Amino acid sequence: MTPFTVLTSKALPLDRANVDTDAIIPKQYLKSIYKSGFGQYAFDDWRYLDAGDLGVPVASRRPNPEFVLNRAVHAGAEVLVARENFGCGSSREHAVWALSDYGFRCVIAPSFADIFYNNCFKNGVLPVVLPAHSVDALFQAIAANAELPVTIDLAAQTVRWSKAEAKFEIDAFRKDCLLRGLDEIGLTLQSADAIRDYEARRAQTAPWLFA
Repeated sequence: MTPFTVLTSKALPLDRANVDTDAIIPKQYLKSIYKSGFGQYAFDDWRYLDAGDLGVPVASRRPNPEFVLNRAVHAGAEVLVARENFGCGSSREHAVWALSDYGFRCVIAPSFADIFYNNCFKNGVLPVVLPAHSVDALFQAIAANAELPVTIDLAAQTVRWSKAEAKFEIDAFRKDCLLRGLDEIGLTLQSADAIRDYEARRAQTAPWLFA
């Protein structure tokens, strides 16, 4: 997992509340269990004017020019800004896979659904909770300048844009894992030598378990 330290990027403003996981990645795409390839389907029902499915080339579909993700000025944004209760609905981890595969490394909102929030950390995406008035101010700043650079400093726990700065809270353990680029598997592999030593000793003391 790529460490998250300091990210500076323009931000994509998704000015909607209660964005559920079916909106982030519709159910027909859950048939795939691979983490890659979902970015092209992120916000599929809003992003395209015709229906899609796995195996249907997105190049053959009609993009919705009114949807913010399709506006050229926001291309390359690694920060997504949304309203309250982002990621509500079903617990599908595919939602975070889609956002990450699209290129988002950070989502900023006044609140998140709990399971979506937890899934972000498992996939190297930083969910930042800011007060509603700070999110309002950020939306206004992006509306005035779509190329506005937004800086998220995880170590300092700050979001900065223009002359504004907002602090956010984060669990110390999760913060450390993101800073070091460690997911749950990465954490376990830090003890790989101890695990191998244990298995070797166990094979000697209880060989029937390894027959």
